[in-house]
Amino acid sequence: MPDIDPIDADFDDVAKAMVQVATPFSKDNKTLTDSKALALATPRQGVLDLGVDIERVVGGIEMGVLENGLPYLTQRGLAEMSGASRKAIFDITQEWEEAQRTGVFPRGRMTFFRDYLAKAGFDEPQLYIEIMKDSSPHYAYPDVVCTAVIEYFAFEAQVTNETALASFRNLARFGLQSFIYEALGYSLPDKWKYHHDRISLVQNAAPDGYFIIFNEVSGLIVDLITADLPVNDKTIPDISVGKCWGDFWTTNGLDEAYGVRITYEHNYPPYYPQSAKNPLPAKAYPNEALAEFRRWFRHDYLVTRFPRYILTKAHLLGGQDKAKQIGNLYQPTAIEDRRS
Repeated sequence: MPDIDPIDADFDDVAKAMVQVATPFSKDNKTLTDSKALALATPRQGVLDLGVDIERVVGGIEMGVLENGLPYLTQRGLAEMSGASRKAIFDITQEWEEAQRTGVFPRGRMTFFRDYLAKAGFDEPQLYIEIMKDSSPHYAYPDVVCTAVIEYFAFEAQVTNETALASFRNLARFGLQSFIYEALGYSLPDKWKYHHDRISLVQNAAPDGYFIIFNEVSGLIVDLITADLPVNDKTIPDISVGKCWGDFWTTNGLDEAYGVRITYEHNYPPYYPQSAKNPLPAKAYPNEALAEFRRWFRHDYLVTRFPRYILTKAHLLGGQDKAKQIGNLYQPTAIEDRRS
């Protein structure tokens, strides 16, 4: 890998030196290193419900970005940038999992990775993120892990190498995230797009004299987006609220108290998978029940149901800690009580 002096080089110089024309994605990254290695690397966490937004081989380096905007290198790409063998990357991966499992970090490289990643706020049981691509397991090493590995092989390993040193110097000014985004021509999408596009379709959908769940929980959705929960076609809070409220309505016979709920046509934006069945039937509730809904939503759903819903989305948020943080927006103790 060419060495570019980071003091004088601008981003275009670095990108041109490190990256050539993109080649088609290689599907060889379906395993960590080979079939035997894959068997040893069985993750303890579930596969993330995240897809690959874009992935290419650029200048011989496999890289990509997940749907939530997280840049990554494949194991092959990380080996290329760090000048290490794939077996060396695999061994580090396995040692990290064992250290995280036992809480014992042997002196040497595991102590280095523990300290380095802790400073970056990374404390996951695995160094890679497992997702599904083309119905097969796919392993993505996030940028913070890749940077640690590159620095390790540039300065800390028993045998350092010039490739890692060149990568470290070339990325010193811009960071791996910026490099991957630039190399792939990627820009972060507008996190509000999904919500705003839904608003445009349903803002006038409520029949006269009735309210609909989406309009009533819009404030909650705004809070979740602000807290960086990916609210998109995979995370639709009003469905959760609607199901729980519908059960509450039926169980308590609220038709007799407030009148019969009716069906209206609910549409999703065309890029939502749910839009294939547009228009979908959904329930609208008499305005006379609005005060009761708001009472139930504030004192029942947000306290007892919302924490459980958020925990089911923890795999979209980067783990249980992030889910707790978001759940605690409304009830500081409910998540702790319901983690089981």
